[in-house]
Amino acid sequence: MLIKKAKIAGELSPSGSHISSLIEKRRSYEEELNNGQEYIKATTSGVISYKVDGLEDAFKPDNFENMNKKFFESYNLKTGQKISTSKEAGKIVNNFENYLVVFLDSEEAKNAKVGDTVTLRLSDIKDIPVEISYLKEDDGEIMIVFKTNKAVEELISYRKITVDVIWWSYEGLKIPNTAIIEENGINYVIRNRVGYNDKIPVKITHKNKNYSIVQKYTLNELRELGYKEEDLLSVKSISQYDEIVVDPSS
Repeated sequence: MLIKKAKIAGELSPSGSHISSLIEKRRSYEEELNNGQEYIKATTSGVISYKVDGLEDAFKPDNFENMNKKFFESYNLKTGQKISTSKEAGKIVNNFENYLVVFLDSEEAKNAKVGDTVTLRLSDIKDIPVEISYLKEDDGEIMIVFKTNKAVEELISYRKITVDVIWWSYEGLKIPNTAIIEENGINYVIRNRVGYNDKIPVKITHKNKNYSIVQKYTLNELRELGYKEEDLLSVKSISQYDEIVVDPSS
């Protein structure tokens, strides 16, 4: 058999040509993307967020002295409305600090001091600890700036939310102050049960101008208050859902 050399000219199949075209397009897109990149070096570290609404400069944390209630109202912010995600802009958020501004006229707010710590209860987030970082009087109210490092990723999605400020927290029964009487340095309430009234000693753990949080005394505490041993067995205590007499002195 006589074998002869021959040159074979190869050609791509239609499917091969399509793949080659796609590869070339990808290279072209990658080159275009790389040419259009812009590298920006942040001056501070933090978490990048694309929740941008254009109010970043207006609400800077170093500008609280120039803010007041009218300042915030001028922006007509809607409570609970989320900041939309931008495809063209981003911002660096300090992932260790977040600030919330509230306006209050309560006694607790008027007596608050920078550095005090309280708890904020948010509508869809668990209670978070906060610290007062700034406060001032504003037209009869107190503008308080709370600082926290909790739930930052959730909070940066909003400009305006509803919060409850928990100034103090004690366990016990909540009783109107008008239901409490004092005799010889001991506080009592009058409990009505099945038509019979009992005078029951209560220990006040905290109170404001309207209500008190009370607990029952321990035996040792009653001894210190002057109760005799034979009287301790007859001392009664109140419990949840008991009926007490409001303003028993009247």
